[in-house]
Parts: sequence; structure tokens; C-alpha cells
Amino acid sequence: MSRYILAIDQGTSATKAIVFDLEGREAARASAPLQTRYTPDGKAEQDPEAIYRSVIQAVSDCVETLESRAGIRRSRIACAGIANQRETFVLWDRSGALHDAVVWQCKRSTGICSDLKQAGAEPEIRSRSGLILDPYFSGTKLTALLRAVPAVRASHQAGEACFGTVDTWLLHRLTGGRVHATDQSNACRTLLFNIHTLKWDGELARILEVPLLRLPSVYPSANPFGESDFQGIFDSPVPISAVIGDSHAALFGERCYRPGEAKATLGTGSSILINAGIAAPPLCPSAMSTIGFALPGRTDYALEGIVVSAGSVLGWLQNELGLFDDPSRLDGIACSVPDSGGVCMVPAHAGMGAPFWRMDARGAILGLRFGSSKAHIIRATLECIPYQIRAILEAIAEETGISCSSIRADGGISRSEFVLQWLADTLQLPVQTLASADLTALGAALLAGIGAGLYGGTAEIDALNLEERVRQPAPPQAGGAAARSGYTAWRRQVDHLLGL
Repeated sequence: MSRYILAIDQGTSATKAIVFDLEGREAARASAPLQTRYTPDGKAEQDPEAIYRSVIQAVSDCVETLESRAGIRRSRIACAGIANQRETFVLWDRSGALHDAVVWQCKRSTGICSDLKQAGAEPEIRSRSGLILDPYFSGTKLTALLRAVPAVRASHQAGEACFGTVDTWLLHRLTGGRVHATDQSNACRTLLFNIHTLKWDGELARILEVPLLRLPSVYPSANPFGESDFQGIFDSPVPISAVIGDSHAALFGERCYRPGEAKATLGTGSSILINAGIAAPPLCPSAMSTIGFALPGRTDYALEGIVVSAGSVLGWLQNELGLFDDPSRLDGIACSVPDSGGVCMVPAHAGMGAPFWRMDARGAILGLRFGSSKAHIIRATLECIPYQIRAILEAIAEETGISCSSIRADGGISRSEFVLQWLADTLQLPVQTLASADLTALGAALLAGIGAGLYGGTAEIDALNLEERVRQPAPPQAGGAAARSGYTAWRRQVDHLLGL
């Protein structure tokens, strides 16, 4: 009898639940929305119980669909894997959650980051954690919360406050409080984890003023984390055999198992992850060192570059400038002109991420002439998405010697054939996409299959016949020349604007 794997993709705006068969094919899916509360002073928070309820709702609806539409009984689900929004965290004690979840987008610790930089703490933090000192990561926001909320501070000082990213909180709730655990990919996003020793770091805890925090046990991403009946959805408890951060799950789902293999998630922003092998890569100014994924006896490191604005700039063109009304028409509009007409989009509307790390920068549209049209502006905006990826990969190669050998794309913008082909032409590399649009969920499912013994390892997963499309780069003397010269012109404008 065939067996199936339940994947839970707990994201910022919704939770998805997808059931896959052992060939990586989707059998059923469902989703449940999740609200984030934003405040004028830069805070972003979610109700921890609402996060948990969204998981239960999504799983319940998915299992109902599996039985009613696919005719597959829920008892055939062999295991479950959880992927989660990475840096979002929860604090709780025996009484329950001590505060709303602090979301990765939250900026409450901007001042703390500045103070730590002025105090000279960043080099030590980078050398141990692999991360830059930024409010994006959990640690400094945890410091801010402990300073600002007396009840949270009192629980911490009493040694009772438990910390966890969303995966840890879900494991806690799903197992009735029996499990306090996480995996290496989530732990390494907190600013509290040493990527060299693969352990929580006491010096980092001291710097961030959280020495008494109760931290979760850390395991490989594929691991028996516990079991749950998901609040009665299943008659018998289902093993939870994988947890992993969402971008890392996509790296695994894209099957980037060898050094130099990279994936680009093209969404509101972009996350570029390149497999760096089984040894921690050298620190480089342009990207962060992180854990890609961890299997029993094997930890794969990665280098990550963050593109702050990608699809968000397209949203700005649509909603604020009214240049188009249907995103599905963007490729046609871009191809209606032979090139960008000299127009250059610098997508620094919320600052520039890797490899520039200039969060004070502002966006610009340069090279406008009276002959410039909205098509030129739209094409320039689509073109600058691959340009940002090339800038990151070139900087990583120069600073670490790790060159990109192949690249796979996922995320909403990967539906744009124009962007995918321009990326291939810009990098002069084939760009691969999988038929599945949910690489995060697929990665969580494949890892859960390893954790439960359904797969023997990455070689077996590599052999799966997952439907794949490849865009070959145009020859350098043809379309490739246009993309590469366009990148040179774009980079010149960016460097000038940033004063580099």
C-alpha cells in the first residue's frame, strides 16, 4: 500500500498543508490565512495561538480533501515535516505564551543593532553566528522584548522563559508540551547559535543579554522530533520527522545537494542560497554564512544573499504608478520593446541588500528620455531582478572562491518566462524550475521522508522523476550579450548612486 507524507509550510501570511506521495507528486492541499499586526513604529507581531490554529485548520482541510477528492485514507500518511518562517520567535513558560510572536519583519531592535555595532560587537557576532547584525534576525529583537516587557523579563530572570522559532513553538503545541526542539537551519537564524560548533553559544547569549533563556535542543533537519495526532485529526499519532526553515526547505526541495548548486526564490524579495559544502565557508562581506540543511551525520552549509526588493517593486509600479493592471501581462509588455531603452531601475525602495548592504539607499529610475515608455520602465524592472542575483553570486565567488555551477528558481516571479530567460542570459547558466510551485513544502516532505526512513538519502531523492524545465542561456554573441551589457550598465548606475 502506497504511503504519503504531510508537509506543513507555515508562512508569514498563511499556512499551507500539502500531502505528497513518495514520488514527490502532490495528492492534496489546503491553506489557512494568518494575520500580522503592524504598528507605525515598525513592530510586526502575530498571535502564537493563531499560528497554531492555522496549522490545525490547514491540516484538517487538507486531510478532508485527501479523502473526499483523492480517495486516499488519512491513515496512509506515514509522517509529517514542518517548514516555517525562519526568524519569527515565541517566548512561553508553563502558563503559556508570554507575548505575541515577534515576526521577522519587525524593526524594534534597530537601535540595539546600532548600539552593538558602535560597541564593536559585530565582528564577534559574525565570526560565531555567520550573520550580520541586523533586526532581521531573532536575537536583537529578543533583547528588545526583554528590556521592554516586565512580565517577559521576570520570567526570563526566573529561568522559566522558553524560547523558540515557529517550528519549536509548533512542536511544543503539537506534542502537548513534551518536545522543546529545533533544527540547525532554524537555530542558526537566531544570532545565538555557533555555526562552527553547531551548539548554542554562551558568549552570544551574554552579548544579547539572554543568559538565562531556556533554549531548545538542536537536531538535524531530518530527525524524529516527536509525534502528534494534530488535535484529533488522526486516529493514531503521526511522526514529525523533519523541521526546517522555509528558504532552506526550498534549497533541499530544489535538490541543491552539491557545492556550487544554488537556488533563487523570486518573490516579494529574493533569497539566494548557494550550497557551500560540508565545511563552514569563510566569512564574506557580501553574504551570510548559514546552515543549508542537516541530515544525520551531515551538515551542508550555505551562503545566503538577501535581495530586499524584487516583486515588491512590480507591486509599486502597479499599485502606485498604475503602469499595468494584470501581472500575467508583464512578459508581453516587456517584450513589446527590443530593450529597456537605456532605462535603469535601482530597486532600493526599502534599501539595498546583498551584496551592497546599504539600507539607507533609496530607489531610482534612471536614464529616462522623452521616448521612454511604461514598457521600458517595466522591462527595466524585470531585468534588474536577475541583475541583483548576478551581483550577489559574483561577490560570493570573488570573496570565497565558491562559484555557482547551476541555479534553480522558484517563487511567484518564476512564473515569468522573461525573467527566467534573462537570468539564464545574464548568468550564462541554465536556469531550472520544477513543475511544483511549492518547493518549500516539497523540501519539508522529502526531509521528513528521510527522517522516517522512507528514503535512503539524497541519492534516492535525486533519482526521483520530478518534472523539470530548463532555460538555456542565449549565446554570448546574441541575447546573452544584451543581458550582460545591460548588467554592466545597471551596475555602473547602482555603484554611482551608492557612491561606491
